[in-house]
Amino acid sequence: MECTVSWTGNAGTRSGMGFIAETGSGHILAMDGAPDAGRPKNGGQNLAPRPMEAVLAGTGGCTAYDVVLILKRGRHDVRGCSVRLTSERAPADPKVFTTIHMQFTVTGRGIPAAAVERAIAMSHEKYCSASIMLGKTAQISTGFEIVEA
Repeated sequence: MECTVSWTGNAGTRSGMGFIAETGSGHILAMDGAPDAGRPKNGGQNLAPRPMEAVLAGTGGCTAYDVVLILKRGRHDVRGCSVRLTSERAPADPKVFTTIHMQFTVTGRGIPAAAVERAIAMSHEKYCSASIMLGKTAQISTGFEIVEA
């Protein structure tokens, strides 16, 4: 896996904290810093997610992918899956995630709660590289609800 991240600072002044990532699969992801980060002209322009927001979003995508795949492999009638992630970070550098809560909403027909609980556990214990990695610094908790469709 590879990725190239390039600074998109304004030509001439080289101000701003925007970055473009080009992934090995050929996709583009924009990232930007907070406008109030650092001294004047060192902050971002709030044009894209912060890099750490992208880490959190990627973790949500990784675990939601696993949950859907595990439920489908179990022949459950999954029609939707979302996960809302809330987190806290350490107050001092390097401001790692210290807590992350993942609240899943699984939509489908006749999906047993035990199957959803198992899929989430399997993702976090065995398959989701991102949440397993973040679990080294953050206490990760989960919850879920099932919506009958």
